[in-house]
Amino acid sequence: MIYLTRVESFNAAHKLSNPGWTKEQNQEVFGKCANENWHGHNYELHVTVKGNPDPDTGFVYNAKTLGVLIKDVIIEQVDHRNLNVDVPFMAGKFTSAENFAIAIWDELDKHLPESVLLHCIKLYETPRIYVEYYGGK
Repeated sequence: MIYLTRVESFNAAHKLSNPGWTKEQNQEVFGKCANENWHGHNYELHVTVKGNPDPDTGFVYNAKTLGVLIKDVIIEQVDHRNLNVDVPFMAGKFTSAENFAIAIWDELDKHLPESVLLHCIKLYETPRIYVEYYGGK
């Protein structure tokens, strides 16, 4: 088994806020991230797939093809968008980095060929904060 990682970046805004809480509760738990006027991040997305190299190409999956897939399925929907209001695959979801990584996994997993398995989504929200998701199955 070999692993291939493709890295892409994008910018997006969001707000962390529990609608069932008061403004004060949200401010206490989420701090500046509960800003009524949103806030943004320069995200870095690492998508790792795994499989066995194809005998004809030596590739687990063509890295260029993976990049195009990530751009078409994820980046086009999220770049310079508001995750809370503009992104269909985040509709009705709390826009934490954790939930965002799970949603990215779910979107990409639908588009990979059977011979290639999604291994990990690593999503950097800041250079010092990231989440990793290895699938929930």
